[in-house]
Amino acid sequence: MKKLILATALTTLTLGGCTTLDPYTQQSKTSNATKGAGIGAVAGAVLGAAVSDKGDRNEGALAGAAIGGALGGGIGYYMDRQEMLLRQELEGTGVRVERVGDSIRLIMPGNITFATDSDRVAPSFYPVLDSVAKVLMKFDRTQVAVEGFTDSTGSFEYNQRLSERRANSVARYLNSVGVNSLRLDARGLGERYPVASNDTDAGRALNRRVEIKIRGTQ
Repeated sequence: MKKLILATALTTLTLGGCTTLDPYTQQSKTSNATKGAGIGAVAGAVLGAAVSDKGDRNEGALAGAAIGGALGGGIGYYMDRQEMLLRQELEGTGVRVERVGDSIRLIMPGNITFATDSDRVAPSFYPVLDSVAKVLMKFDRTQVAVEGFTDSTGSFEYNQRLSERRANSVARYLNSVGVNSLRLDARGLGERYPVASNDTDAGRALNRRVEIKIRGTQ
């Protein structure tokens, strides 16, 4: 058990120095890879100790910590690199890049995606999708969900169908430029989940959007 405590302490000290630079604030922050490695190391140590014989429990914990840390850090590092490249490619396009754990969310407002009441991709939006596809093909160990949203103008049923057509249009284009269709899932959510008030033009413009959610897989 002393060895386990020592290994955990060493892991914490080592990972404590692993930071990345936030591309927006330019402030140092603990990378997701570091967090993942720390969580993986602890989980691996516990599992390794649990499945080992009594006499080899310390050794099992150490081995589990090493394996868990490598796996936990691996997916975090993979998504860190992908996030950084997406931010570089999409800078100045109006697309917002958000990171949640081992997932990345691209929020694409209606003013750059589709004309009002249309499911045809706006010509000016093609270069943005080309940039997204470029990164998705480079980092191909992810699943991609394309979600369409509308404002509340019109009937609920119409908005639902429009959001589905828009999501499918984006997914088809990504596939046409090289993203494997098996990685893509498209769905429409209509006027549900608004991010702003539908009582103003500005709010409705924010609600008319497409989101691409990129989820890391082991």
